Amino acid sequence: MQTSIVQKYANTPQGQQADAILRKCVHCGFCTATCPTYQLLGDELDSPRGRIYLIKQMLEGAEVTEKTRNHLDRCLTCRSCETTCPSGVEYGKLVDIGRDLVEKEVPRGFVERLTRQALISVLPNRPVFNALLKLGQTFKPVVPGALGKKIPPKRAKTPWPAPRHTRRMLVLDACAQPGATPNVNASAARVLDRLGISLVTAPEAGCCGAVAYHLNDQAGGLDAMRANIDAWWPEIEKGCEAIVITASGCGVMVKEYGHLLAGDAAYAKKARRIAELCKDMTEVFAAESLEQLNLSAQEQKVAFHAPCTLQHGQKIVGVAERYLREAGFELTMVADSHLCCGSAGTYSITQPELSQSLLKNKVEALEAGRPDVIATANIGCHLHIETGAQTPVKHWIELIDDVCGA
Repeated sequence: MQTSIVQKYANTPQGQQADAILRKCVHCGFCTATCPTYQLLGDELDSPRGRIYLIKQMLEGAEVTEKTRNHLDRCLTCRSCETTCPSGVEYGKLVDIGRDLVEKEVPRGFVERLTRQALISVLPNRPVFNALLKLGQTFKPVVPGALGKKIPPKRAKTPWPAPRHTRRMLVLDACAQPGATPNVNASAARVLDRLGISLVTAPEAGCCGAVAYHLNDQAGGLDAMRANIDAWWPEIEKGCEAIVITASGCGVMVKEYGHLLAGDAAYAKKARRIAELCKDMTEVFAAESLEQLNLSAQEQKVAFHAPCTLQHGQKIVGVAERYLREAGFELTMVADSHLCCGSAGTYSITQPELSQSLLKNKVEALEAGRPDVIATANIGCHLHIETGAQTPVKHWIELIDDVCGA
């Protein structure tokens, strides 16, 4: 794609990066075939190719309007288009740049700003989130309709083995997961304990930075990343082998730390090291011998939802499914497994109608094979699918933990 970036952006890091990405696009349109919002709306400007044109026009000096911002807002950042693209266009990076620049050109109204600030203030703040979650769970029986369905059920905390092995790995507790699905990291800790690895936390670590960053508070997101690096670094210096991520949405963000903090002289080197050490749970499994887990499932049918952040963001495809099959589970067929469930971070809140349409389609696909349980690998997908499904939803590592032998 030929570009002519105006002087205002031409010599900025964002403008130069965007220009390089734009020039890879060859207008082929393959991306439209796998874009969830284009499938729903049929509007070229709600496809990756259309949004690329909008960003290109802005960088070339065209007028930026609320319509431009709305089309970028409706993008899920699922990155399915990146999986499809034959030219290697880094659409996720481009749309982050576009959103940041549009936000500065077209300020939002008071209600939108307030909503986004509330999300940034509450979701990444674990004590506040947990307090509101407990309050919601207490009154869930009397909360009406769709709002009540959005409140996750109470789940009992399960034992976390004490550190006892020479081999140690860090785990990201993140923001919502410890309160909403506390058994996930505990299951990971128990499974790794059986493999001779102690899983430890850094209490000072918090949100990976994705919530703020993808709501266009990119400075706030970068601050969260720096705080995590500071929290993790002492354990890394002590020899922790990896940073294990059980939420694929956090994993794809932590793996971007090196890129996102490349211009920060104080953190660039550490950020690159953090990104190198970041491992999805599937990647940890790949390096270990699993025979000692003595896995033995009991004829249980599982529908696996592959989060976009796992299959498109991290390019980890079919791996969790393979381990579930090896454990003895029967996996059902899931149509259009490449499409987003509609969770997409805070998308289910900021774009509720589109999110619900995607959720309906996803739940129908997952439940078509009459599974006993739906499994996934991301907290956002887990909670979102749970609001629409009749079938129980669990993290895949919980299923592995359930069938570990003596």
